[in-house]
Amino acid sequence: MIRKLLRRVFTKRAASPLKAQAAEIPVKLHGIQNTMILPAARKVCTVLQEAGFKAYVVGGAVRDLIAGFKPKDYDVATNATPDEVRNLFRRSRIIGRRFRIVHVMSGAETIEVSTFRALHDEDTVTDEHGRVLRDNVWGCIEDDATRRDFTVNALYYDPTTEIVLDFHHGVADLKQKTLRMIGEPRARYREDPVRMLRAVRLAAKLGLQIDPEARHPIREMAELLENVPAARLFDEMLKLLSSGYAVACLKQLREEGLHQGLLPLLDVILKQPLGEKFVWLALANTDDRVLTGKPISPGFLFATLLWHEVLASWELRRKNGELAHPALFEAMDEVLASQAEKLAITRRISADITEIWALQPRFEKRAGKAPYRLLEQPRYRAGYDFLRLRAESGEIDMALPDWWDAFADADTEAREAMLVPDKKDGPRKRRRPRRKPGAKAEADTPAE
Repeated sequence: MIRKLLRRVFTKRAASPLKAQAAEIPVKLHGIQNTMILPAARKVCTVLQEAGFKAYVVGGAVRDLIAGFKPKDYDVATNATPDEVRNLFRRSRIIGRRFRIVHVMSGAETIEVSTFRALHDEDTVTDEHGRVLRDNVWGCIEDDATRRDFTVNALYYDPTTEIVLDFHHGVADLKQKTLRMIGEPRARYREDPVRMLRAVRLAAKLGLQIDPEARHPIREMAELLENVPAARLFDEMLKLLSSGYAVACLKQLREEGLHQGLLPLLDVILKQPLGEKFVWLALANTDDRVLTGKPISPGFLFATLLWHEVLASWELRRKNGELAHPALFEAMDEVLASQAEKLAITRRISADITEIWALQPRFEKRAGKAPYRLLEQPRYRAGYDFLRLRAESGEIDMALPDWWDAFADADTEAREAMLVPDKKDGPRKRRRPRRKPGAKAEADTPAE
């Protein structure tokens, strides 16, 4: 125990001369006024500061505001420990295993509050590849800044003074459109392989060029992503695909060699003419909705990415003599199971995906009561949007979604006229009336 304490003390002393010094950037240079900060984040900082702690809005929110983007969420960094933060906010909870953080709820908003992290040392727990497994050692703000991945994320904004503390020239890198890693890139990727995906996402979103030193190791180290927990990889992929720049992100994923294995069948999909067009249309539609402030469905998004693999498996099974409906569900299960090893899609999202897929054959039925029942389905709209996307990519005739569009808007009389006769039924035969017992015998008895 004493040896461990001494090693930590001397390690910190040896590292202290190398700690970054913060540049204090005034509001006239960075342009962030405290009124631009989410009120809930300002409140968290104020409460912590009034209790005697340091507190800053940190990372992505500061980066995005300087770059002219609207932040999706706000994080706060402080020298208060998770327990101290928890004691200051009634509506809060401590989460996390690898690194404990606090979620502070304020109205409908949730602010993530993290304690300044210490630099890694010999006691840091890692796996055989160098990925950090546990990291609950607190440090100072200088250590915390050095621990962050990219220079543009090592920015700390004080809502009280409106000053940005810049430890690694992140503001200058933003102005110069450069994404630069803090520290030696290979070591940082080993600590957390997800940083390779994050580099692609940030570069695509902010229009940055990845610094050559940070870019060169990515292709050869991509296999490290296999060691990342499936749930965490899914979260990062969802952020990437719902960033509003999914098309640019996916193109850069392919350039960096990171697309293979993330969605196990994605590379195959993009080599199919119809599949590739379908995926790009889906991603472009998602980007447009995000950038115009419209909601998006993760289930719909992943349903589009994997549909052509379902379609290929479904068609093969039908050729082998399987019935259409069971064959579709077998194909769906096969595709979802094949990617589950890499991406832990939640049950709710998986349910959305399968519902959208399962509705597709039902759009072919335009006779009898089937169209009316389909319109009443809760997922009808998502299924219809998926159907139209299939038509726009050339997979099916546009006449089918056009028919449903007209049918949905028509009145009762017009709908009845639009119904397509079911050719398989043929002319209906009149049923002969059933005779009462003994009726035949009476009929056959000759009259006297």
